[in-house]
Amino acid sequence: MLLASCFAFKANAQLHISLGLNIGSQPDWGPVGYDHAEYYYIPDADAYYDVPNHQYVYLQGNSWVHGAALPGNYHFDPYNSYKVVVNEPTPWVHAATYRAKYRGFKGRKGQPVIRDSHDNKYKNHWNGNNGHGNNGHDNGHGNNGHDDHGKGGHDDHGHRN
Repeated sequence: MLLASCFAFKANAQLHISLGLNIGSQPDWGPVGYDHAEYYYIPDADAYYDVPNHQYVYLQGNSWVHGAALPGNYHFDPYNSYKVVVNEPTPWVHAATYRAKYRGFKGRKGQPVIRDSHDNKYKNHWNGNNGHGNNGHDNGHGNNGHDDHGKGGHDDHGHRN
């Protein structure tokens, strides 16, 4: 019984660690203040960003598609668009809920991003291709127009410091 209890504790501890911090996976345009983020909901694009897999999830026709970049018809600046941290599996299954809950954040500017943070915890964040995945195409993903004002409105499932 004691041995089984030890194995259960070890498995639980490993699960907690693997579901814990993922600051290093977050792109430099991600919102500051979160130790863990599975997805960002992007109201300006009505799309999601899968943080651990570094890819977007967007509606194409009647299907949700995963890709390294959004198609050219999506024009938004990830550094100056609002992102909502969502820590639930497949949030696009509840897309109507997220659209309704965060419609007021569409067009909102000035969310502080990791790139501009001076917090030491972000010094080793993921910066592969800056999360754009645009393969040299602009697609409106420039890094201009950022400022450092305003927070709030994040999904209750996010873990803030």
